[in-house]
Amino acid sequence: MADNRGNLLPMYVMADESGSMSPYLGELNAGLSSLHRALLGEPMAAAKVRFSVLGFSNDVQVRMRLADLRQENELPVLSSYGGGTSYRAAFQELLTRIPQDIAELKGDGYTVYRPTVFFLSDGQPSGNEDWSGTHRQLTDRAATTGSPNIAAFGIGEADAATILSVATDRNYAFVAIPGADVGAAITKFCSALTTSIVSSGLALASGQAELVVDRPEGFRMAIDVV
Repeated sequence: MADNRGNLLPMYVMADESGSMSPYLGELNAGLSSLHRALLGEPMAAAKVRFSVLGFSNDVQVRMRLADLRQENELPVLSSYGGGTSYRAAFQELLTRIPQDIAELKGDGYTVYRPTVFFLSDGQPSGNEDWSGTHRQLTDRAATTGSPNIAAFGIGEADAATILSVATDRNYAFVAIPGADVGAAITKFCSALTTSIVSSGLALASGQAELVVDRPEGFRMAIDVV
């Protein structure tokens, strides 16, 4: 068995790339670039995180996988080619990918802590698709290796009750304040994401397995809306 090379926290951004997100992906890409710059200035935190970026519409596109952000020159560009908003596809991808990623990291000699998914959507799930069963399996810690914490963020036309159902804890479910500019809300989401990664990474570096998820400016708790 390989020696323990240290502790890692896998983090995933699952971002809506459906047609309705097209006007706002510029802000999201700029926010991710800002996140990258911030993490480069926090090498102790960055060392504890392996970062993946996935975009979903009718299916899922893997934009970045298990990256050590200290070793990356830039983050991937999210883009929309139209399509719907398949929550089922998003959760099925995570259900398949996360156990594989954990097995790979453990095979490389790391201790792996419970992953975190940051889920961002501006709308309702496509049609009448049944995504709840896949989500339930993904979040069942008895059934799925590496069942993640999910922090869910709704912008635009996203429904608070749906966002609350996606999050694994009601304190991890947020919706943008009605009437808020969507581009500005995305910028605030990226700022909160940066804070969470830095704070969680530093906590892990100090020997504490602590997930930090703060409410972004311009958002409110979904539980307060439902």
